[in-house]
Amino acid sequence: MDDSAPNPAPAAPGPGSIAALLAALEQLSRLRPDRVLRLRGGLPAGAEASPEPFELLIFRGFSSSTTHPTGFDPDQPALPETARIASAELLAGPLDPTSETVLAGPLPAEAFLEPEAWG
Repeated sequence: MDDSAPNPAPAAPGPGSIAALLAALEQLSRLRPDRVLRLRGGLPAGAEASPEPFELLIFRGFSSSTTHPTGFDPDQPALPETARIASAELLAGPLDPTSETVLAGPLPAEAFLEPEAWG
């Protein structure tokens, strides 16, 4: 048996995956540079522990975590597949931390897969 065969490429994200959801939302955010989408949810913290809260902002085609470190490769999703997204809010951008304007939400993140939802 030949063990030197190359490993197969990882499968592309499925339609219901976190990676596919983030990629679609990032693509839509490129069309609305005056909007920021904030995702909140939980990351698994261990077998017995409660999920660790996270916050992810999507702006102008990029995802950025405000609560956890992310990798340097922009082609990799900012959240693992085990993440659970609890809600999404559409905010007026660019963000002003002293005067945040919520335009829509909290709603399920999938609600923002339609361009009309971005206002």
